[in-house]
Amino acid sequence: MRNPLQSISTVFELIRWVNCAMAGSAAVAGTLIAYMALPETIQVQIMHEPFIVFLAVFLITGAGNAINDYFDLKIDRVNRPGRPIPSGRISQTSAFITAIILFCTGIILSHWLGPACLFLAIFNSILLFLYAYILKQTVLIGNIAVGYLSGSTFLFGSALEIFEGAGIQSVVILFLLAGLATLAREIVKDIEDMEGDLKAGAMTLPIKIGEDKAKRAAAVIGLIAVTLSPLPFIINLHNAFGASYLILIFGADILFLISINELLLKNNAKKSSKLLKMAMFLALLGFVVGTIV
Repeated sequence: MRNPLQSISTVFELIRWVNCAMAGSAAVAGTLIAYMALPETIQVQIMHEPFIVFLAVFLITGAGNAINDYFDLKIDRVNRPGRPIPSGRISQTSAFITAIILFCTGIILSHWLGPACLFLAIFNSILLFLYAYILKQTVLIGNIAVGYLSGSTFLFGSALEIFEGAGIQSVVILFLLAGLATLAREIVKDIEDMEGDLKAGAMTLPIKIGEDKAKRAAAVIGLIAVTLSPLPFIINLHNAFGASYLILIFGADILFLISINELLLKNNAKKSSKLLKMAMFLALLGFVVGTIV
């Protein structure tokens, strides 16, 4: 008999709960920024909304990761054989059922946040499914989709009905920064995964234009994100981003530049991808801390 605790641990590994928590935190940051940016004519009090925002984004992100692994079994057998499905610790059917349950639960929770959040939850859920099913294997379209999905967590958190439509515009810069950073990392991950993608017949950007050109594309996009990263501080975005944000984003930018060096000069896509993930975590921390400090 399988240990229930081990099964739960496998599900959390399947949905990549750390990524889910990061996405949920980004959405809550979007909620707080939108709240701080509200005009004086709109008087609202947020109570349970941030928790629902976090949980809905956590669940939908986890569903996307689970459905991605469901469709990626052939690729993961080559690139990531230790993951729950290729390692045999969870079946494809169980992973699919888990994804559907999480998608539905996240969408239902979004209903309580208002029509804009519900629309984003449904749209992003469909996009996550399409990405896993077909878009991931296309040139650049899948990368752009993931970039949008990453940035849209801020949009979701700012789209609460109680904000009366005044929240989304307050997080557009964060949406752009998160989208660019994610797009750069997705291209690097495609470079890292070329062996498995080739065997699966996927047509990713590095396969289509070549590894060297894909590296340069990722580097340029990453450098654009680094260049734009001080903007929330420079324009004093809704008084939410002060010195604490600038310190953390500076650290994230340093990691971005090191990752680009690893990619272009040391030909180490795997290390570059890990450094980019660390940089994105630090940048997210800057977004969150900037709203509460």
